[in-house]
Amino acid sequence: MKIDIKSLAVAGFLTALGVLMPTVFHLLGLNSGIVFLPMHFPVLLCGLVCGFKYGGISGFLVPLLCCLFTGAPPFFPVAAGMAVELCTYGIIAGLMRNKFNVYVSLIAAMLGGRLVYSLFAALFTGAFASSEAVKALAVTLFATSLPGVAMQIVIIPALAFALYRVKLTTLNSDPFLIAPKKGGELG
Repeated sequence: MKIDIKSLAVAGFLTALGVLMPTVFHLLGLNSGIVFLPMHFPVLLCGLVCGFKYGGISGFLVPLLCCLFTGAPPFFPVAAGMAVELCTYGIIAGLMRNKFNVYVSLIAAMLGGRLVYSLFAALFTGAFASSEAVKALAVTLFATSLPGVAMQIVIIPALAFALYRVKLTTLNSDPFLIAPKKGGELG
């Protein structure tokens, strides 16, 4: 794996931000992580601006580091499931970023991550919980998080564009273009 120092530094910063944001939310009394998704923002942005390798690693580490440093979310099944979900976010966003515009990449990553988390949760709720737990999970994953999803669709593309403009990304072209330029390494 070729190490790109710029991407490594940005990914490190975004991973730290992914641990810090939920902590700040809790300190301010905003115990609404399932609504605003503070861990998700930096991971999705990392995949978009640093590529699938760094995005996947960041996504896997953020919930586990949050659990380790703060005790929240609880390791099993929440942090473990989120590690799989956020890793998927980073990988999909990173793989799609040079082939599609930022909105298509972002929405595909969000849907893919939620699908993987749902499969992970179904595996364990089928073994350890009732059908009511599965229904509650579906409501939590999709309906409850709509404000956070809406904010992600507005804020993340703007941040990706800003990082592209100041050359802190390995994107091959403007993230808003529908058909990015050809060439360059994927991820």
